[in-house]
Amino acid sequence: MAGGDSPAETKKGSSKTSKNSKDSSKESTLKQKSPAEFFAENKNIAGFDNPGKSLYTTVRELVENALDSSESISELPEVEVTIEEIGKSKFNSMIGLIDRERVDTKLYDDYETDKAREKRLVKEARASEIQAKNLASGKKNKEPGVSKVLKARGEASYYKVTCKDNGKGMPHDDIPNMFGRVLSGTKYGLKQTRGKFGLGAKMALIWSKMSTGLPIEISSSMKSQNYVTFCRLDIDIHRNIPHIHLHEKKANKEKWHGAEIQVVIEGNWTTYRSKILHYMRQMAVITPYAQFLFRFISETPEKNVTVKFTRRTDVMPPIPIETKHHPSSVDLLLIKRLVTDTSKKTLLQFLQNEFVNINKNLAARLIGEMGPDFSPGMAVKSVTSQQMVRIHQLFRQAKFDDPSGDCLSPAGEYNLRLGIIKELHPDMVATHSGSAQVFEGHPFIVEAGVSVGGRDVKQASHILLLFIHGINIFRFANRIPLLFEQGGDVVTRTALKRINWNSYKINQTQDKIGVFVSIVSTKIPFKGTGKEYIGDDISEIATAVKSAIQQCCIQLKSKIVKRLQAREQQERKRSLSRYIPDATGAVYEVLKQMTEEHTKKRKRYKEEETAMLEKVSKLIITKETLKEKLAEHVEQVDYEMALEYATQSGVSEEPRANIYLQQLNPNHSNFIDLHSPTFVFRLIL
Repeated sequence: MAGGDSPAETKKGSSKTSKNSKDSSKESTLKQKSPAEFFAENKNIAGFDNPGKSLYTTVRELVENALDSSESISELPEVEVTIEEIGKSKFNSMIGLIDRERVDTKLYDDYETDKAREKRLVKEARASEIQAKNLASGKKNKEPGVSKVLKARGEASYYKVTCKDNGKGMPHDDIPNMFGRVLSGTKYGLKQTRGKFGLGAKMALIWSKMSTGLPIEISSSMKSQNYVTFCRLDIDIHRNIPHIHLHEKKANKEKWHGAEIQVVIEGNWTTYRSKILHYMRQMAVITPYAQFLFRFISETPEKNVTVKFTRRTDVMPPIPIETKHHPSSVDLLLIKRLVTDTSKKTLLQFLQNEFVNINKNLAARLIGEMGPDFSPGMAVKSVTSQQMVRIHQLFRQAKFDDPSGDCLSPAGEYNLRLGIIKELHPDMVATHSGSAQVFEGHPFIVEAGVSVGGRDVKQASHILLLFIHGINIFRFANRIPLLFEQGGDVVTRTALKRINWNSYKINQTQDKIGVFVSIVSTKIPFKGTGKEYIGDDISEIATAVKSAIQQCCIQLKSKIVKRLQAREQQERKRSLSRYIPDATGAVYEVLKQMTEEHTKKRKRYKEEETAMLEKVSKLIITKETLKEKLAEHVEQVDYEMALEYATQSGVSEEPRANIYLQQLNPNHSNFIDLHSPTFVFRLIL
C-alpha cells in the first residue's frame, strides 16, 4: 500500500480520529447556567465566603429587608432576630437521619495514630514536670496553653435564624417567586435602596440548600388581611424556580401584619459573634427610630445572649423616591432598554419624560443637534441602533443641570446625633449634613458626626470596633453599616490622613474620637466583589466626606475652646481663693499696726483712713470680715469676666439654624413638631 501503512494501522488511525472528533464535539457543546446556579457557584460575590460570614450576611439581609418593609408603610420598625444553635443530634433528627457511632475510626480526619498519641503524652508529661519544678523553686508558671483538639472537617455547626418584623408583608401569590427565583424582586429601579446585590433572602435560601438541604419557612400577613400566609419552600437551583412544599392560609386572630422568616444554615457563631453584635449596634445608631431585639440561644444556657436596642425617637426619614435616569449617567444598553420599554410615541416625548433635567425646550434643542435624520415627531420605536449611538454620544458631550437630591432619604442630623448619643454617651458630639452633590450623574448626600469622649469602646466586652490611633470609624452606605475592608474605604483614609485633628484642639492619640459618616445615593460606588467599602478614587465623594468631617470638627473646636477657657477661669479663681487667707492675715496685721500708731498719736492719717482704723479698733473690721470681702470680690470678678465673654461670643456667633413647624398628622391637629438639626420638640395643642 502507498506509504507503507497496513490496513490495520489505517483502521486504528481512523478509530482514533473518530474518538477525538466525538470528544471535541462534547467539549464544544454549549451549556447554560441559571442565575441561581451561578450565585451558588460564586457565593462569595454575595458575601457567603465561609460559614461564619454566611451567618453574618444572612442576619444582615433579613434585618435590612425587615427595615425596608416597615419603612415602606411609614411604620416604626420593630425587628426581632433570633439565632438558635442546633446540635448534631437535633439536626440529624430534623432531616430524618439516625445518629450512628463510628466503626472504622481511621477513616476520619481527626483520627490520632498511636505514634502521635505517644508523642503528645510525652510532651504533656514534660510540661507537668517543668511546672512542678517551678512550683517547688517558687518560680511563676506560665499559663498552660490550650491543647489542640482535632476537629473533623465534617463537624459543621448549624443555626436556625429567625427574623420577624411589623412591616408591609407580602402578597400570598408572590411569596414563592420572591424567595425561590433569583434576580426577581420589587426593588429594581433607580432609587436609594439598602440592598447591595438584589438577592436578599434568596441567597440565604441557596446557602441553606447547599449546607443543610432544609427549606425556608415564611409567615406573612398584610395590613387588614384576615389570614396569615405560611409557605415552606426551597429552590431548584438548576432551573431557578421555587420548589413549594407547603403554601396555605391560616387565620389571623392577632391582626398581625409583617413577615417572619426562618432558615436553617451552616454557620460559625464563635468567630463572627462580635461582627454580628457590632452590626446590630451600628444599625441602632443609624436607625434610632427602630427597636431591635437580638437573641442568641445556645445549647449551653450560660452562653445565651440577649441584647435589646430600644427606640429613642419616632421621627423617621422620608421614604426614598424612585427617580428617572440623568442623561449623563446612561449607557448605550440602557438607552436601548428605555426605548424598548417606553410608552411614549415620539422622540420628543421620550426625551422629555424618560430623563430628568430635560424639558421640552431642551429636548427640541438636543434633537436639532443630533442631525437631519432626527425630528421631534419621529416615532421613538423607529430609532435605529446607529441613531441610538448618536443619542448616547450627545448625552456624554452635552451639558445638563445636576440632578437634585429630592429623591434621597438621608438619616438626618437629628437621628444621627441621637443614635451617637444613645450608643456611645460622648462628652461632646457635632453633626453635619451636606447638600446634594453629583458623581457620574447620580446624586449623593454625605452626613457626618464626630464625637469626643464617652464610653470606652476599646474595653466594651461585647463589641469590637475598628480602633486606629484613637479614632473609631463608623461607616454607613444607604443607611446600612459597612464592617469589612475598612482600610481602603474613603472614610477611613480621609479620617486618618486628610484631617489635621490638632488644629481643632483634638488629640488624635489620647482622645476617644468617634467618626460617623453616612453616604446615601441612587448608586453607591462599592469596590470589590464583596461590596464592603467605597473606593478613594472618586474625587467628588472624597471631597464631600472631608468637608463634612471638617464642619463637625469646627463645631467641636468652638466647644472645646469654650471648655478650655472655662477651665482656665476656674483655675484662676481657685488660685486667687487659695491666697485669700494669707492675704487677709497680712492686710489685717498692717491695719492693727496702723491702729496702734493712730491711738498713740504717733502718726496722723486722713479722715477716711481714720474712720476705717476706728472700725478696726471697735472690731467692726476683723480678719473674718476681710476674708469674706475678698471672697466676694473674687466671685464678682469671675462673674464679670464670664458675662463679658458670653456677650462677646454671643455677638460673634454664627446665625442659628431655622426651626420649621411641621404637623405630625394631617388628620390630627392636636400635635405640632418643631424640627431643627439638633432636636425635635413636640407641642401639644
